[in-house]
Amino acid sequence: MARLEGRKVRVLFINDTARNGGPGRSLFYILKFLDPKVVHRAVVLPRPGVIGELYEQGGVVDDLFFEQNLVENPIEPWNRPMQREDFDAALPLKGVRLAGNVVRGARAIARLSALARRGRFDLLYCNGTNADFAGGALARTSGVPALWHVRYTSLPSAVAPLHDRLAASRGVRRIVCVSRAAAALFPHCPEKVSVIHNALDVEEFNVSRVTPALRAELGLGPDVIVFGSQGRILRRKGYIEMVRAAGIALKDMSPAEKDRVRFVIIGDTPQDFRPDHLAECRALAESLGIQKWMHFAGFRADVKPYVADFDVAVVPSVYPDPLPRAVIESMAMGKPVIAFDVGGVAEMLADGITGTLVRLPRERDVQGGGRESGSDDDSGVRGLAAEFVRYMRDPALRAEQGKLARARIEREFSGERQAKKIQNQILLAAGFGESVENLEASP
Repeated sequence: MARLEGRKVRVLFINDTARNGGPGRSLFYILKFLDPKVVHRAVVLPRPGVIGELYEQGGVVDDLFFEQNLVENPIEPWNRPMQREDFDAALPLKGVRLAGNVVRGARAIARLSALARRGRFDLLYCNGTNADFAGGALARTSGVPALWHVRYTSLPSAVAPLHDRLAASRGVRRIVCVSRAAAALFPHCPEKVSVIHNALDVEEFNVSRVTPALRAELGLGPDVIVFGSQGRILRRKGYIEMVRAAGIALKDMSPAEKDRVRFVIIGDTPQDFRPDHLAECRALAESLGIQKWMHFAGFRADVKPYVADFDVAVVPSVYPDPLPRAVIESMAMGKPVIAFDVGGVAEMLADGITGTLVRLPRERDVQGGGRESGSDDDSGVRGLAAEFVRYMRDPALRAEQGKLARARIEREFSGERQAKKIQNQILLAAGFGESVENLEASP
């Protein structure tokens, strides 16, 4: 195995989307806690945006490249990001855009291959579904090995065979999965796979260092109990179930209890998703007559001042969510979490200790690639509603589980701890050995 010989490992991190979301933010904390004396951090994004600004302002990159030919949506226009109305474009126009984007994708592979060789990179770090496919191809065209960071638990059947072949190929040296649920995709090459959970900056998410903003914005007093959720408002994220559960819970509360409870959702539906699920959730709340108790606060670039005012965090994903950041962010801020028992959620949330896992029986496909409880069996929604009532009535439970949640994050999900594991995977994939210490930066 090659040795480092006093120089950094040159890594080209490829993040396949510039939009705000879990993969880009998770990569931020990896970059932040990698040892800059060991790893040269070059990042490729499709375009400037929220994630690029986060990386630059956070000082976590040594080089930042924008490759405009990286395609985020197969039918997106060639000169701007996807907008929701683009889904309604005429079929011939969609076909032209799709054909053009195939050409753009090939051009991106060629340009990135040249960048990898010109920059003498030792490793391609592929962060995201599209990035994994691109990295598998780049490993062949550039001769630079790849590491996949897998943040998904399923794939469309049409591309699954290609995904399997690329994963098993010589060019993909290591596969880091965010959860055991994600690792289940790789039974054919388990020797490459390591499970390393998402992490964060524990002190950044220390509630004592955050100035709360939610109650002031909504005019809520300190005695109001807030059940809050934050994330992208997509069908598979279960916000329909959360709204329905809130309606059931409110019916079980006394008038005095209803005066002291609110349900808050932070986030929006990205423009490159259809339909506007946030609008659907608002309409459902109005149809149930609970709009007084349901607040949709919209997108916030920094969620910490809002999560700080939650009494209980809710993560209602109804599909095998690989490892939603909302769980660890809420736990880090000392909030108990109520979530459906799906995907990798149980790998973060200790049921009955740092929150509650609600069973979600009888699933069926929903638009957007998710799952939802069947209409003939709403026990998951009723179970979530029952937990709303239980937590609302038990302040001691909220306080104890919140304290244990924070302790679990400090113990198992700190950025420093997980970055050391990922750095070792980088060194192994690049062929430089493991746990290399005390390297001096190259001139």
